[in-house]
Amino acid sequence: MSDPLAPLLDLEGVAEAVKKAQDAVFAVHRLPVNLRGGSATAAEASVRGARASAALDGADPEIPADAEVKDPILAGALRVAEASESLLPTWRRAPRQALARMHVLAAADLVDDQDALGRPDPAAGTRLDLLTQLVTGATSVPGPVLTAVVHGELLSLRPFGTADGVLARAAARLTMTATGVDPKGLSVPEVAFFRRAARYQEAAAAFATGSPDGVRSWLLFVCEALEAGAREAKSIADAAG
Repeated sequence: MSDPLAPLLDLEGVAEAVKKAQDAVFAVHRLPVNLRGGSATAAEASVRGARASAALDGADPEIPADAEVKDPILAGALRVAEASESLLPTWRRAPRQALARMHVLAAADLVDDQDALGRPDPAAGTRLDLLTQLVTGATSVPGPVLTAVVHGELLSLRPFGTADGVLARAAARLTMTATGVDPKGLSVPEVAFFRRAARYQEAAAAFATGSPDGVRSWLLFVCEALEAGAREAKSIADAAG
C-alpha cells in the first residue's frame, strides 16, 4: 500500500525545509541544560505555546499575577497544555479519543451545552478517520510533514465548532512529540505562528484548497515556524542556565 503523504516530499523545497526544521529542533535537544533533562525548558515552552495559541484565537495571552485565568480561551489552552503528556499515549493509538478529550478541556468555558463537548460534527467523520490512520501508522513521512498535515487538516476541518484552532495547534504539538521531531516538547512554533498571524491564516487557507501550491506553501511555512520555535526554545534554555 502506497504512502499517501509521500508525494509531498517531492514538492519543490519541501524536503530541504523539513531537514532544516529537524536539524534546528534536534540542536536544541543537544544543549547542555536539555541533555540534563530539559524539564524546565519543556514546562516554559508548554506555557508559552498555550499563550500564543490562545492569542491566535483572540484571547488575552497574559496570565494574571494571581494566576487566576479568566479568559476562557486561554484557560482552555492552558488546560490542554497541562494534559499533553498524559494525552500522548492516547494520541499515538487513538487520536480521535485524544481529540475529544482535548476539546473537553479547551472548550469547557466556551459552550453552554456541556453535552456537546468532545463530540465532533458527524460530517467530519470520514476525514477524521483518514487523519487517524495517518497518525497511527499509515504514513512514514518525516515528522514535520505529518505535523503540518495534522495541523492544517484540523484547521480546515474545524470538527468541533469551538476551540478548533487551539485544538489543531495542540494536536500538532503532540504529533511533533510522537514522531520524535521534538520528543521533549521543547520547541515553541506557536510563538512564530502568532508573530506572523496574517501569514499563518493565509498559509492555512492555501492548504485548505488542497492544491499542490497551497499545500507546499503551508508545509514550508510550518517548517519555518519549527525553526523559529527552536530559536525560542534556545532562548528559554539559555535563561534556564
